[in-house]
Amino acid sequence: MEKVVERFLRYVAIDTQSDPESSSFPSTAKQLDLARLLVRELEEIGMQDVTLDENGYVMATLPANVRQDIPTIGFIAHMDTSPDMSGKNVRPVLVENYDGGDIVLNREKNIILSPADFPDLKNYAGETLITTDGTTLLGADNKAGIAEIITAMEYLLTHPEIEHGEIKVAFTPDEEIGRGADRFDVGKFNAAFAYTVDGGPLGELEYENFNAASARIRIQGRNVHPGSAKNKMVNSMLIAMELNSLLPPGERPEYTDGYEGFFHLTGINGDVEETRLQYIIRDHFRDLFEKKKQVLRAAADFLNLKYGSGTVELEITDTYYNMKEKIEPVLEIVDLAKRAMEEVGVTPLITPVRGGTDGARLSYMGLPCPNIFAGGHNYHGKYEYIPVSSMRKAVEVILKISELHSRA
Repeated sequence: MEKVVERFLRYVAIDTQSDPESSSFPSTAKQLDLARLLVRELEEIGMQDVTLDENGYVMATLPANVRQDIPTIGFIAHMDTSPDMSGKNVRPVLVENYDGGDIVLNREKNIILSPADFPDLKNYAGETLITTDGTTLLGADNKAGIAEIITAMEYLLTHPEIEHGEIKVAFTPDEEIGRGADRFDVGKFNAAFAYTVDGGPLGELEYENFNAASARIRIQGRNVHPGSAKNKMVNSMLIAMELNSLLPPGERPEYTDGYEGFFHLTGINGDVEETRLQYIIRDHFRDLFEKKKQVLRAAADFLNLKYGSGTVELEITDTYYNMKEKIEPVLEIVDLAKRAMEEVGVTPLITPVRGGTDGARLSYMGLPCPNIFAGGHNYHGKYEYIPVSSMRKAVEVILKISELHSRA
């Protein structure tokens, strides 16, 4: 089991940050650095049919070791890290026998990981944690999932007494920017169902997620000298502020949880002449999701009526939908994961994903794909950490799912 830690520490040292502004696929060539390493490692442990395609997808097969006909299952994780914070020069720190108090991540910058801010830390007193050094994200999302899947596959290869059917694994690029399933070859993968190992803390089991859309807004102003601006200047930045004020202030990420959706302003850049904004729109319920998009359209229409046609240009693009619709008809695959967790001493936490995974898109592409925990906390930022014990349990759950499925 210590191999899962060794693998994880090697993987996070490779910068695989994806880029939402890139038109290439994968969005960054550096993701292929990890992909090529994973190909070598999968071959070395004895996996079959190991491939890296032109789009950056890694796939491999573990042949069945039983004679009975068992539907093929899969495990999937993504290689890229979030654009929200740098993944370059990640220097993970092992905190052994955590004392339950503050962890100084970076003394020079006074960056502290504290249970006062992150109460879940208290659950891991006495354990070993892996943290950042306060200058980058860690990359447990989703390199922990990769390490856990490969470690589980190696264990099955070296312990043939554990019966299992055929197992497929895949590692995808660009999940963090919503493109992870864009060119995923479901036919080639050829599994009846799969699990993304991309969840958060110990026990998470998810088969519901947000419906998601992105919105890009361009606001055209008119810049003239401020000394003679009366009745002439149109300040695009102020119109941008006005647009944001038309959205429900209580429907922002910092004020919502559970099944509540939100509008999230992710970027703004501008001057008097022109301002551009980016939003993401999220809701678990399709009708409320559609209403949120209409609220944003209505705001744009109102401002165009007020300031003139063409002042506000709005483009909304749906990104993914709630996988619940596709998982409920095959809910036994959720029950399988739940039973596996219980048998290895993990309490299942069945919660809606306040985000999305490759599994959401893949479920609509014909590959039902719930999400199970990878074990990390505080993804996408410098306060990210992962307990080693959670990584070990994730490996055990993958092994137990594989074993129980062979008995079905």
